[in-house]
Amino acid sequence: MSDAHLNDFANQRQSQSQGFDAPAAVITPHNRLAAAGHFDELTGSLSNLIATHTDPVSAWSRFFKKIDHDSAADLDQRCSNLARQVRDNGITYNVYADENGPQRPWSLDLFPLLLDAPTWAHIEAGVLQRVRLLESVLADVYGDQTLLTQGFLPPALVHGHPGYLRAMHGVKPVGGRYLHIAAFDLARGPDGKWWLEAQRTQAPSGLGYLLENRLAISAQFRLAFDRLRVQRLAGTYRALMDSLRSMSPLGNEAHLALLTPGPYNETYFEHAYLARYLGLTLVEGGDLLVRDEHLYLKTLKGLVPVHGLLKRVDDPYLDPLELRADSTLGVPGLLQAVRAGHVLVANAPGTGFVESPALLGFLPALAEKLLGEPLMLPALATWWCGERSAMEEALPNLATSAIKPTYPGSDMHASFDPVLGNRLDQHALDEWAGRIVRQPDEHTVQVHAPLSQMPTWANGQLSARSVMLRVFAVSDGAQGWQVLPGGLARVASAGQDITSMQRGGSSADVWALTHGEVDATTLLAPHLSPESLMQRKRLVTSRAAENLYWLGRYTERAENAIRLARLTLESLHGEEVASPSLLVWLGQMAQANTLVLPGVPTPAQASRVFERSLIDSLGSTSAATSVGYYLRALKLAASTVRERLSQEHWRIITRAEEELFTRFAQARAKPDFSNLQALQILKDTSDHMAAITGAQTDRMTRDDGWRLLSIGRHIERLGFLSGALHRALSCTSLETDSGFDAMLDLFDNAISFHAQFQQSHDLAALVDQLVLDRDNPRSIAWVAHTLRGRLAKLAGCAPQELSELALKVPNPNSYGLVQLCDTKLLADVLSHCSQAAYQVSEDISTTYFTHSGLVNTSVGAA
Repeated sequence: MSDAHLNDFANQRQSQSQGFDAPAAVITPHNRLAAAGHFDELTGSLSNLIATHTDPVSAWSRFFKKIDHDSAADLDQRCSNLARQVRDNGITYNVYADENGPQRPWSLDLFPLLLDAPTWAHIEAGVLQRVRLLESVLADVYGDQTLLTQGFLPPALVHGHPGYLRAMHGVKPVGGRYLHIAAFDLARGPDGKWWLEAQRTQAPSGLGYLLENRLAISAQFRLAFDRLRVQRLAGTYRALMDSLRSMSPLGNEAHLALLTPGPYNETYFEHAYLARYLGLTLVEGGDLLVRDEHLYLKTLKGLVPVHGLLKRVDDPYLDPLELRADSTLGVPGLLQAVRAGHVLVANAPGTGFVESPALLGFLPALAEKLLGEPLMLPALATWWCGERSAMEEALPNLATSAIKPTYPGSDMHASFDPVLGNRLDQHALDEWAGRIVRQPDEHTVQVHAPLSQMPTWANGQLSARSVMLRVFAVSDGAQGWQVLPGGLARVASAGQDITSMQRGGSSADVWALTHGEVDATTLLAPHLSPESLMQRKRLVTSRAAENLYWLGRYTERAENAIRLARLTLESLHGEEVASPSLLVWLGQMAQANTLVLPGVPTPAQASRVFERSLIDSLGSTSAATSVGYYLRALKLAASTVRERLSQEHWRIITRAEEELFTRFAQARAKPDFSNLQALQILKDTSDHMAAITGAQTDRMTRDDGWRLLSIGRHIERLGFLSGALHRALSCTSLETDSGFDAMLDLFDNAISFHAQFQQSHDLAALVDQLVLDRDNPRSIAWVAHTLRGRLAKLAGCAPQELSELALKVPNPNSYGLVQLCDTKLLADVLSHCSQAAYQVSEDISTTYFTHSGLVNTSVGAA
């Protein structure tokens, strides 16, 4: 970098809001970005101090040196690439998870937060000491409780906290460890020192998101990542998994699962991602049951023991028998299985009370008593107002402090969102002071220090944003804990000093630099025996099976609705006038498949009214269950089994749904929205559906879950095609040229039919092609034959044998072509096929999706 550049920008001060429009080549530690009073991560000093020299070996200097050929346009392009990668990978944070609304994409800044080796060593040592201390506190509180009896901890902060579970007192957790994962929120104050602001022990989030952050940002700055010697993450994840297995009741052969609240949870993406990355079975509470104080997973093949549970469900919801009776997220009897020592739960139920901010004020004394050493990583000054002396000291400092609930998120206490005193006027401060005096136990006051600010890049500008660092400690077997090198940086939005993803904040990757060797550990198992490989067959939970089944059904329904809607709109505006019988058939099909609402005139009665009703329903979920409804249902079903879908498969599903609703909304806003525009949208959606079905057919493992997906599709296809042909017979539309051709189009058989039979409109040829042809994947015989085979395979039948359920599917090939040319017999066969499809669907639900079978028995067994 030239001296001219250094001179030009040596004293340049930039405000947080104005930004800095410059290429990376002129970014140096002399640039002043942070607002006054904040520590500047870029310069390594308080923002209002003048830098007098450049440190050529600082982490930020070395980072920007590796990208010094990038212009502002280059960095903007990197930002675009990053946003596209986040969108394509489907990384979401469901702040306002809504079945009728889109998920919010994860927000990730371009630049990582850099922590040099000495800084990281200090943080690492302090976090390891903190997690040791918390483990000792938990062991005492759930054991002898000497800290309570000797006055080191106020009983109100333990027994009065909803996170303390009396049912777990005296229970030694499996493996002897209360904490397996702990998160610590750190902030760098204006003095440059790192301070602890909060600790999370109940179900800490972020371990999945920080992995995605690392993959995305390291790919953007590959040279800088390699040259700066950034410590890798995989070794710590491997240590965690090895620890969980070794401490579980079955040791290294243990079956571990990740318990999620479900797809509507704000961090569900992370749950699915972690399950896939760590090789865990992703489960919800309904997937599990307790028998004889043992935990089992409900699968298609019976009940399978679970020996370890990595939970992402808050403790009060874990067991409706002993905790919240209204919980649908937990497992009845789970605490009893834990007390019996038959299942390891990470973290142990009951660790939530140590998350209280009030506890921070008592930890220095506890460290001296329990560890015999002072804390290396201090917490911000904190006063629990339940102590009169602390309250009297805190009240005069409200204007410069944060007011926090002692029992955050509690239904038992007056919980509230944290409040910054510097954002309140005197009247509001007085009101808060009154609340504290009236309910002192409920309030904790913590000094608020302006957060340090790191450089961020957006829209061609460099600016500084406040940042908080979340660092994770994970169990490392009997040896103790490891600190994940790096962590998750949460970045405040412009002009804010609160780092909240729910308030529009962002995230950043964290690079912990090392002077030593970079850990090259991977999660790939070095050697697997044949016996081990045999045991690693992927389990299909009953819930996943049911959702895969409905994923298949909604995929087929969406395809059928698109094909029928296109055929109808094309017939209403074809070169030849549609016959009256064809219009009757189209009206019946639209009503039967809910493309229009009941009561809408048929096309024979009022063609224009029918057409507008049909078009209006295509991109709506509030009217008829048409294309838009089915696409959204398809996406929701897919979201529940996301860990089983490739990123490409998920991306196509979300894109198909998003584009359909967006384009129909835009088209409706124009006065000249036409039939042709609707047809073009349907055509493009049909292309998306082809990609979705291709991913399901060619890119999913053919296990029992996939078979149920395929069965769902074939049940829908059998019912739809046989019903369509049956209605055509009853309204005689096949007796007209336009009706005959419409049926071929609906079956997607026009090209192959005319290639074989030329322009014949003979019923026998139609029956041969659409009903009996076992080589035609859209003939009724082929669909029935395939459905029977899938059902038999699912039931575990020997080759050439059919299960009782498979035999319920009719076989059209049991009739000859001459017989089926009798329209009465043909109508009876088609009606039988249509009715059988939906009867088989009911039987599948009864057989596979709800059960209470014993261990190692088939779900379908008596």
